[in-house]
Amino acid sequence: MKKELMDKLACPECKGDFELREEVEDDEIISGELYCGECDETYPIEDGIPNLLPPDFEE
Repeated sequence: MKKELMDKLACPECKGDFELREEVEDDEIISGELYCGECDETYPIEDGIPNLLPPDFEE
């Protein structure tokens, strides 16, 4: 995931801004998490892909 994507992402629950907690490799975010301070939810970033499914989402 590119850091520039942060300008376009919003929390799927409350539409708040994310705080990025990441591990960067060659200007790519490889792993970490997106944290929303508005609703206190955390979304993982794994293999460069953010998982923005709401926490209560059931398959």
